[in-house]
Amino acid sequence: MQADSAVAEGLAPGAERGGRRTVGDAARLLYEAVQPERRHLHRAVAWLLLAAGLEALGPLLGKAFIDNYLLPHHAEAFGIAALLGGALVAGIVATCVRYLQLVRLAGLAMRSVQRIRERVFGHVLRLPMSFFDRAITGQLVSRVTNDTEAVKTLYVQVLFVMLDSVIVLLGAMAAMFWLDWRLMLIVLTLAPAMALIVSLYQRLSAPAVARTRELRSELNAQVAESIAGMAVLQASNATLRFAQKFAGTNGAHYQSRQRELRANAWLLRPVLDFLNVLLLAVVIWVFGTLSALEVGVLYAFINYVSRVTEPLIQITMQFSQLQQAMVGAARVHTLLKEAETPVATKEGRITEGGIAIEHLDFEYLPGRRVLHGLDLRIEPGSFHGIVGHTGSGKSTLLSLLLRFYVAPPGSIRIDGAPLDTIGEDHFRDRVGLVPQDPFLLAASARENIAMGRKLTDAQVEAAARAAHAHDFIVGLERGYDTPLGEGGARLSVGQKQLIAIARALAGEPRILLLDEATSHIDSETEQVVQRALTALRGKVTVVAIAHRLSTIRDADRIVVLNHGRIAELGTHSELMAIDGGLYQRLYLLQQLEEEELSPRA
Repeated sequence: MQADSAVAEGLAPGAERGGRRTVGDAARLLYEAVQPERRHLHRAVAWLLLAAGLEALGPLLGKAFIDNYLLPHHAEAFGIAALLGGALVAGIVATCVRYLQLVRLAGLAMRSVQRIRERVFGHVLRLPMSFFDRAITGQLVSRVTNDTEAVKTLYVQVLFVMLDSVIVLLGAMAAMFWLDWRLMLIVLTLAPAMALIVSLYQRLSAPAVARTRELRSELNAQVAESIAGMAVLQASNATLRFAQKFAGTNGAHYQSRQRELRANAWLLRPVLDFLNVLLLAVVIWVFGTLSALEVGVLYAFINYVSRVTEPLIQITMQFSQLQQAMVGAARVHTLLKEAETPVATKEGRITEGGIAIEHLDFEYLPGRRVLHGLDLRIEPGSFHGIVGHTGSGKSTLLSLLLRFYVAPPGSIRIDGAPLDTIGEDHFRDRVGLVPQDPFLLAASARENIAMGRKLTDAQVEAAARAAHAHDFIVGLERGYDTPLGEGGARLSVGQKQLIAIARALAGEPRILLLDEATSHIDSETEQVVQRALTALRGKVTVVAIAHRLSTIRDADRIVVLNHGRIAELGTHSELMAIDGGLYQRLYLLQQLEEEELSPRA
């Protein structure tokens, strides 16, 4: 269960513990993001080296001024002016180079985030439906929006702060070695102390950092879920309970942040500032015992000690953000490793719309078979209805026909071509779907029918007429250009369903699949849908899963499923003639329910 949850969040099991896998996944994502920007990155690093080198000249120039002019009281105007001018030019050039380097690196980071975000979203769109069975919407949104920002943080923290700090450290150590190798060795003793502090900090803060991001995703998921189901929450008086659940998660997030902050407060700035003071005291004491050293050397070493400790402080101060970025990048990388829906590369074509199902077995989990040896032939242009009790396998069969799940090879053929040999784009153009709950964009009626396809106004209108949606669309204040609101809020349930049918027909499919498309609409709208389906007979192969049996009463054949097997097959009259048959019982039961409800209406 934990492993499944981790995968649903875009996490590998164990990634939340901040271990080697997290570091490796983050490093791989950063490497992939760097590749298109290598030329710009090399320039930014070159400027970084130049800026660090120019900044390292400052203490050396100060040492030369003290030893050559200040202590000897040798006031040579030209020499002093040359030193001051050199220091000024070096500072100005270093500042300009820093600015250019920072701007270039920031632009590089933002472009990388843009590419990664588009790549992640495109990858999510190509994931199989089995992934979304276990995924949580709010957490996926967090992966695409928040965690992709981790790439920018990795750029800025790793390639700017840390790389810059390392270059400054190396430059300072080289300069100190040139001045006096004995004092340099004293400063070098800071390295093991720093390694110990960083190791201790990581051990204490890494679990809290990972837990914080996990809880942040959970907060996003709860907010998204509550907003989407607000009508149900208010109607069932569950708002207080959901608010309390959110408060509990938010409190856990606060406690996790507190643990992280306590580690920061103890092990970052205070400890490092103390080490800086201690190191300065040791350097000054040793300098006092080495009388042969010049005062300028002490000045330079005091400057270089601060240049050594400050980068170390910066590295450790950024370590918290770096850990968060690594966890986020690891989540993104793990999500990108999710296998996409296989794309057929062969040239199978859908020309007539005939469907042949032979010996179809299917199971979601090993040992738990859902469909058992289905055999069914659907002629081109025919109208087939599929009915059965809940859990009989209706939706599973429809999902296999839509390639949302992979059917056993050869068990489903369309126009003689195995399902997995039909090209993806061609398949989606030739197979249309009308879902039970129509999905509408917060856009116009025209955009909801076209769905980004390059359709002419005439094609959109023709699809709307075929779905019997044209009349109510032109009755809107702006006709086809009327915004429908989020989720089609301005339309009735029946009107939404007609828009969904028009959308499916706009692609001129050869096969139209309906997933209980009339279960939520009134009888009048159901008759409109029936007229639309009747008009398609002979032109489009229609396969309709129906909860309301009146929708498929006129179908050419009705398939009755029971526990994943075909229990009955025939026309409405043939099935009704089977005394005590499953279809007969279902139909009579619905008729009885409608008769009981009709007086109340």
